[in-house]
Amino acid sequence: MNNNLPLKIGITGSIGSGKTTVCHIFESLGIPVYYADGRAKWLMVNDPRLVSGVKKEFGEEAYYANGTLNRHYLAQTVFHDAAKLKVLNALVHPIIADDSERWHHGQEGVPYTLKEAALLFESNNHLKLDKVIAVSCPENIRIQRVIKRDGMTEEEVRARMDKQMPDEEKIARADYIINNDGQTSLVQQVVKIHNTLKKIWLMM
Repeated sequence: MNNNLPLKIGITGSIGSGKTTVCHIFESLGIPVYYADGRAKWLMVNDPRLVSGVKKEFGEEAYYANGTLNRHYLAQTVFHDAAKLKVLNALVHPIIADDSERWHHGQEGVPYTLKEAALLFESNNHLKLDKVIAVSCPENIRIQRVIKRDGMTEEEVRARMDKQMPDEEKIARADYIINNDGQTSLVQQVVKIHNTLKKIWLMM
């Protein structure tokens, strides 16, 4: 048994690429996954430093009286203002990085962990990881998925996409690519990467 710490692997992809589906396949193989976006939502309500920072930058109205996050207000505030979005990300990303690091060190008996994040490269969190997997999917399929999933218009989906790093750049910067075009087997691609990462860990 290899007693080394698990490798730290990131997994990213544009909105609608199918990151969550891919992560569930990795989880079925026994690999723990840290879902950064979901965790961020929890931390924005439960981490006192983050709550204080958000209120300072965006006002008390960023939270309801019962302490829950006013997501609609915050989204409307940052969505059309790149400077304010940058401020919000500067508050959230360092705390997510620390939280995910603690989580990773709590995982034992696995060859690697996965950190799932849409803005992995944009936040520079990839620099703290051993390898990065990018989930790729044709734009037209991604748009239709998000419209169906979230009830958004095509214009709204494209506006979200415009705020993310282009798919081509993520693919160029990643160590492994998973093609989620609906034609290629996701399971086979995941298993191949899984076996490769296990071999790397065993050789450490």
